[in-house]
Amino acid sequence: MAALIVLIVTLFAPILSMSSASAAENKNLIYDEANLLSEQDRNELNTLANQYSAERQTDLIIYTTNNDEHKDEKLLTEEFYDDRAPGYDKPHGNTVILTLDMYHRKMYVAGFYKGEEYVDNSRADKITAKIASELTDGNYRMAFKKFLNLSYEYLDLKPGVNPDNILFKTWFQVAASLAVGGIVVGVMMYRSGGRVTVNRSTYEDSENSHVIDRQDRYIRTTVTKRKIEKNNNNGGGGGGGTTAGGHSHSGSSRSF
Repeated sequence: MAALIVLIVTLFAPILSMSSASAAENKNLIYDEANLLSEQDRNELNTLANQYSAERQTDLIIYTTNNDEHKDEKLLTEEFYDDRAPGYDKPHGNTVILTLDMYHRKMYVAGFYKGEEYVDNSRADKITAKIASELTDGNYRMAFKKFLNLSYEYLDLKPGVNPDNILFKTWFQVAASLAVGGIVVGVMMYRSGGRVTVNRSTYEDSENSHVIDRQDRYIRTTVTKRKIEKNNNNGGGGGGGTTAGGHSHSGSSRSF
């Protein structure tokens, strides 16, 4: 019996240790001080944020506030970073933050260190533009999940590359692969039937064949009108800066 107990402890001890370590590493990355999320949504987003942060070695943080002191959304983000010292690799380390200022109805996305390099001003502006409609509609869970997904995607793309380039879309890569494969198979099937040596010139009498008549006829002129859409980006932009603590960052601000 004693030997059996020792064997069971030996087998399950590594599993228990791994579970404890995982729980310890699952840190809080969702600071919902404006209480926009249910407890279940907050836990699900925090789990996803921890997973993505570990894979990209950059903390992905969501910070919501009622902003009782009526501060600028950029300043709110900078003070959050200085005071709470987030960072996957170290305090004040690799981080991407989404700040939601519910008083002014404005958001700010900022990248620090690796986050600043991979989520630069241009990419931060793309993120704020793509989540603005969900925030306007009050669909905060969907907007926050989209922020995490976009940040995760951009942190894996070489800096300076346009993430909206069709070449980086999974559906396009799959379609291109299928098209190339289809062409290769088609060429192989065509060649498998032997070469065809008969063509039009085989039976054509070149001395007696010529164009008998030619005629051009004007039919109609067609004018197409296209409506030019207005740019409704809710004032996106803003750029990055440096915190009071001396930490440089990228950034994009936008109303919602």
